Amino acid sequence: MHKPKMIEKEKDFYCSKGHNLPAIIISLDPKLSMDQRLFCRECLNNTVINSKVVSLQKINSLIEENQIKKMEIVKNQIDLFESLPSIADRMRTIVIQKLDLLKNLTMEWLQNLQCQQSKYSQYSFFEEFEIMFFQSNNTKFNSFVDEMQKMNLCWTTKLNPKLEQFNQFTEYKQYKELLSSLEVFFQKLTQSDQLYQKNLQQKIQEILLLNTKMNIPQSQTIQLSQQSINKPFTYQVIQEYSMSQNNWCSALAINKDCSTLLAGSNSQIQVFEFNKGMLKLIQSLNEHKGYVNTLNFMKSSNQFISGSHDQFIIIWEKQQQNQWISKQKLNGHRGYIFCLVLNNNENLIISGSTDKCIKFWIKKNEWTCQQTIKDHTSEVYQLSLNQQQNRLVSCGYDGLIIIIEQSEQNQEWIVKQKIEVEQFGYRVCFIDNNMFTFSPNNTEQISVYKLNNQFIKTYDIPVKCGSVDCCLFPQQYINSKCMLVSKNGEYVNFIKKKENGDLLTEQSIHFGTYFIYGAISDDGQYFITWDSQSNQIKIREFQEQ
Repeated sequence: MHKPKMIEKEKDFYCSKGHNLPAIIISLDPKLSMDQRLFCRECLNNTVINSKVVSLQKINSLIEENQIKKMEIVKNQIDLFESLPSIADRMRTIVIQKLDLLKNLTMEWLQNLQCQQSKYSQYSFFEEFEIMFFQSNNTKFNSFVDEMQKMNLCWTTKLNPKLEQFNQFTEYKQYKELLSSLEVFFQKLTQSDQLYQKNLQQKIQEILLLNTKMNIPQSQTIQLSQQSINKPFTYQVIQEYSMSQNNWCSALAINKDCSTLLAGSNSQIQVFEFNKGMLKLIQSLNEHKGYVNTLNFMKSSNQFISGSHDQFIIIWEKQQQNQWISKQKLNGHRGYIFCLVLNNNENLIISGSTDKCIKFWIKKNEWTCQQTIKDHTSEVYQLSLNQQQNRLVSCGYDGLIIIIEQSEQNQEWIVKQKIEVEQFGYRVCFIDNNMFTFSPNNTEQISVYKLNNQFIKTYDIPVKCGSVDCCLFPQQYINSKCMLVSKNGEYVNFIKKKENGDLLTEQSIHFGTYFIYGAISDDGQYFITWDSQSNQIKIREFQEQ
């Protein structure tokens, strides 16, 4: 660092009394002007000085030290700021890279669409004939329009996170408006496609009726009876029975005969009389001290179980006058209770928790913990038993799917297989004895695992999801309707098991938020949800199309 340089020259500092000698002291009298303050050695001997004086050299040293200090402060700032231009350059490079990525993704989407255009510019008469007449029972999700929607949803899911980084740009709004207009376009196209499909089916029926006039034997006619099998269905909201629920409702359950609905309301459990969709609050239960995360009705007795943030599992029993009481509290976990399952005999409860443990509770005179499995290294999110009730599957935040089987000899539960997945998941569910589904977090697919000595992934089911997800609201398989209900991000997907065993998405309901919690009745007739956007308990009813 350079030494500060005084503008004046010290040798030019002369006495103010005209002695023509170099000044050696300076007066501190504020009444004197600068040219009157300098005194030489002669002044000290012959002049009475009425104020304090200081060595000129000492004052000069102090001033120089002060200037050096100022220079050091400025230099420190310069040292800090010298790195800022390079940081700004790196920021500019990163922004350009992100914009290039956004542009490249858009170009890839465009190229994909151009490939689709080229693909459909030619067709095979025989293939299209086969599809039109022998696959006419396909749902709209196998149609061209739906495939395009899925493709566009895939691309917008990739684009949106990249686009949100530039939401301060004017062009951002234009970009979003274009994407929104694309969605509106496909909504209208879907409606017109449904009408087209209906008209197409009528024309096919008319063609088939010609068989009788042409004396074609009945056995040779094209069989359309399959249309009555696996009919398309939807769940429609019963608007008049929606109920406001401003408290957080992260657990719902409905009993076997659809007469009682349970709803978590923060730490409270609200009991509703349920009459064909109409709700009437009959009791509020206040035993839990933390959020209620899971509710499960027993089917052979008037009991249900609940699990909470307070680490307790409570067994509830219905008394006279339809009042529910706490019969027993199970205290064994050291974390939130996230999932509970009951076996068919209702003498076994299996619980999963944020304490990384799976506990097996058996009923003798009272419920007691028989066994604990600690193979997960993080939170346990969902548990599911197979139809035979001798095999359990679990998933957790550690990215593990664990298969646990019950020994026939001593009834002990033993870990048989650990499957490591690339993306952890919140939900897993057995479809039958030898097949289960798993939902990787924040992906638009559900993986299907089948038993072949060990469980292996066989294929993925496309589903609608959204950008984020959260735990709770377990997958549920409704055997009577061969239907899997799966919450994925901002959607709930209804997936039908076809006659050949394949699983296909039949309906996807978008809630506009990923805070969705719900339950479905055992017969699949009613689907009940609460979401943070509407703050309502909504009742939906199954309807075949």
